[in-house]
Amino acid sequence: MEQQSFLPFPHGFLWGAASSSHQVEGNTHNNWSVWEQSDRRLSYLKRTDLITQYGKGNFISGRGCDHYHYFANDFARAKELGHNATRISLEWSRIEPQEGVFDQAAIQHYRDVIAQLKRLDIEPFVTIWHWTLPLWLSSKGGVAHNDAPQYFARYAHKMATALPDVHFWLTVNEPVIYADNSYLNGNWPPQQRNPFAYFTVLHNLLHAHRAMYQAIKAANGNAAVSAAENIVYYEAYKNKFINRIAKNVGDYFWNSYFFDRIKDHYDFIGLNHYFHNRIQLWSSRNENEKVSDMGWELYPEAIYHVLHTMKKYQKPVYITENGLADAKDRYRKWFITETLKNVHRAISEGVDVRGYLHWSLMDNFEWDKGFWPRFGLLAVNYETLERTPRKSALAFAKICKQNGLSL
Repeated sequence: MEQQSFLPFPHGFLWGAASSSHQVEGNTHNNWSVWEQSDRRLSYLKRTDLITQYGKGNFISGRGCDHYHYFANDFARAKELGHNATRISLEWSRIEPQEGVFDQAAIQHYRDVIAQLKRLDIEPFVTIWHWTLPLWLSSKGGVAHNDAPQYFARYAHKMATALPDVHFWLTVNEPVIYADNSYLNGNWPPQQRNPFAYFTVLHNLLHAHRAMYQAIKAANGNAAVSAAENIVYYEAYKNKFINRIAKNVGDYFWNSYFFDRIKDHYDFIGLNHYFHNRIQLWSSRNENEKVSDMGWELYPEAIYHVLHTMKKYQKPVYITENGLADAKDRYRKWFITETLKNVHRAISEGVDVRGYLHWSLMDNFEWDKGFWPRFGLLAVNYETLERTPRKSALAFAKICKQNGLSL
């Protein structure tokens, strides 16, 4: 049988890339930007020789990519690359710098952002909360505060009212990842290691999502609302019984916990996917034939299996993040191509996938790792702020423009 030379994607498929405010906008003043320069943070960096290795400036978000001022240029670049969708996030600390006080200039900025995307015929996916908090909420205890869900809902209603042209909304980004790193492992602010706080935060984010969903719908009944959840492909090593138990535990807590508890409060699945974990007991036995600059295994087949697990929700799936840190651009073209082959395979088997947003549009500030990981389709020179499309970005552009893969 002759090999198929072109894999078409469904008509109207959305292609693009993603970003988040703190990582690209620059000059934010939130709990993360304060933490980045805290004594506790700086002493850790010195103690582990990370400042010696990368320099103190690597870990300070500062002006970032100055996307706050360069957004029109950045989206014009995205349009040139064939993107018809993009994912952004709103910076809460700009919008509500004091409790209950909303900054109209900041809100107008995001109106201008959406208007620019609409002019370019790029569909926006807007994330309301991508991990950063205004200082007034952080000082109250952040997401662990009893009233956090109502604060999230008030903010969501305000922005859904202010941005009526936005159809796709994501309430919260990767709630399980956030709770784990901030309240269990203690890697991110507020750096707690408290299982009780961990479950409190998860509980509050579940309530926050439901309240935000209702608030957005009250402002715009036609909006499509979801959360963005990081789904891992867990595989039982050699399919042994004890490893299957460990796999099921991973699937439950990482993959199913959130969406199983927000029934009737989402209109599509926002799927972030990066990881494969072949489990032997409680350790990983990944082969790691190819890895990203951050040491993450590159295993494109994983997305096929993850997408099949999403069928149980009977909702459309939009891949809202998927990518790799690859400064030398060695693997990105291969990774995107192989990943999309697996996405196409899942679609051909009945999974309702309607969009793919690569992480990320441009190099950016990778949270506690800083600037050194390079995830961008656009390479950023952090001294001049010049953006340059990588070769992989041009290969992805061809896929976007022809709505399919040439093999």
